[in-house]
This record gives sequence, structure tokens and C-alpha cells, in this order.
Amino acid sequence: MKVLQTLVTFSAAIAATEAFAPSVNLSSRQVTSLNAEAEIQFVRGLKEKVVPDIKLTRARDGSSGVATFKFVNPNVFDASTASAGEITGLFLIDDEGEMSSNDVNANFVNGKPTNIEATLVMRSPAEWDRFMRFMERYGEANGLGFSKA
Repeated sequence: MKVLQTLVTFSAAIAATEAFAPSVNLSSRQVTSLNAEAEIQFVRGLKEKVVPDIKLTRARDGSSGVATFKFVNPNVFDASTASAGEITGLFLIDDEGEMSSNDVNANFVNGKPTNIEATLVMRSPAEWDRFMRFMERYGEANGLGFSKA
């Protein structure tokens, strides 16, 4: 009887916990294909070769999130790429399409640009999922991994 009571209490605790978890629709999840191409650009048509440090934050309820990118000495600052054009935003491009942000800032030391910081705001769970699919592809293309803080 004690075991049954403990089991019922445990089941009720799990049900109560699930009530507060963000809902996930697994049937609409898309599978990321291996060998997918993904790239980041600041100037349309010019692939950024420097792999950024990326920090992610997400609302507790999963309704929104922010990705902050930091590129140290990106190739967009090279003299050889100056003819490609000016930095017009952050463009994340893969097989599904493009995500972009205009929140891009350059840091300077002694009058020379040293790094770029860009922020991408995701305003819905669908945008978050889309970003994570992009990052899976970008990680595969650049041999990266994910580490939880």
C-alpha cells in the first residue's frame, strides 16, 4: 500500500510539473539534414570566415530569446574585402532561408576595428527553433559543439 501511495504521489508531482513546462509540438519538428550548408554574412555575398563566440539566453516560458554574437578580427575588416561593400547587418543563411538583424556594432582600439558584436532577438518559440536548426547546420559546417553554461 505504501508503494502504491508513493507511486500515485510521484505521478501527481510529474503531472503538476508538466503543467508549467513550455509546450512542445514534436510533430512539427523538422529534421536537420547532415552536410547542410550554413553561413554568416555582414556584407551580402561575403561569407564571414571567423567563427563567433555565441551566447544564448531564453525566457523561462520559452516565449523569446536572444543570441549575442562576438566576432574577433572578422574578415569583413580585411582590406581585401573592402571592395565587397559596407556592413549592412547580420545575415544567417542556410537551406531554409535567412534570418537577419540590424543590431550590429563594431569595437575599435586605437582607431582600428577589432571586433563585431551583433544581437539577434527571437520573439517566438518558432523563431527560437528556427535559430537552433540554423546553429545545428552552422555547427556541422564549422566543426563546432554546444556547451551549456
